[in-house]
Amino acid sequence: MISNNLLMIKNQSINLVMILSIFTLFSCKEQQAITNGDNQVNVPKRSAKALAPVIIYKTNGDFYNYVPIIMNDTKSEIVSYPDVKDVFYKGQLAYPTKLENNYLLDNRGISKNVVFLKYTYKEYSSLKVTPDKDILLKMILEKNPLTEIYSCDKFSKTDIEGINKFISQGLPGVCKNIK
Repeated sequence: MISNNLLMIKNQSINLVMILSIFTLFSCKEQQAITNGDNQVNVPKRSAKALAPVIIYKTNGDFYNYVPIIMNDTKSEIVSYPDVKDVFYKGQLAYPTKLENNYLLDNRGISKNVVFLKYTYKEYSSLKVTPDKDILLKMILEKNPLTEIYSCDKFSKTDIEGINKFISQGLPGVCKNIK
């Protein structure tokens, strides 16, 4: 009976050590230096449990208030569009976050094949039902709005200061240009 209790305590101790080790491994925020000529940018190293990449972009007009949808590569067919209830991010309308040098941080889920609708976020979220693809095709405001788009897996969406520092230093090789 005593040896069974000792064995059980030993197994529980091993499990606790394993859990603490995993927690420690994934909670460390180690910095990684990226250099660009004479400049250096410190960005957090992402753990094996990395989040989706952060998307930053510039447009050829002011589409800040307009709902983005995703089309295929030839921009002839809608691939993805939000439900009227899905244009929110953290309980607020999912407007992009304004960054340095007119860059925007995506809060909706765009890609290089983004187009913008004539609907503002406020108008779209007020609709009773989500329009079908045929209606959305007629509501496209701009089919080729992007001038630049980058996928950044070294930042989190909440690190606005780090992203702005990266932008102000001339976009050193931290993000992948996807257009």
